[in-house]
Amino acid sequence: QVQVAESGGGLVQAGGSLRLSCGVSGRTFSNKPSAWFRQAPGKEREFVGGISWNPGMTSYVDSVKGRFTISRDIGKNTLYLQMNSLQPEDTAVYYCAAREVATEVFTERRDYAYWGQGTQVTVSS
Repeated sequence: QVQVAESGGGLVQAGGSLRLSCGVSGRTFSNKPSAWFRQAPGKEREFVGGISWNPGMTSYVDSVKGRFTISRDIGKNTLYLQMNSLQPEDTAVYYCAAREVATEVFTERRDYAYWGQGTQVTVSS
């Protein structure tokens, strides 16, 4: 079994920054935190960005390109999401997703087997 846990959410003013972290425990040899999704009230959960654990290619949804950056610490088995220039429309619950190690980035929810509980990000105008 794999457990996923996010941290780092909070309330920030528009234009501010936050960094989310995601760690996994359990069967971590073959399962890695690999993507961030978000879900705003009344909307579907959407892909925000992801990374292939090795060699570390990244992919982002158009609305966050240039503002959000995903990185991972291989030794700590941890995934990060640096969010800059936050806007009210970024307000959502952000979820970390884990899957088996892959060499490409997957953008669909069905491609991820393990999920965290989510962390709230609220951006005020």
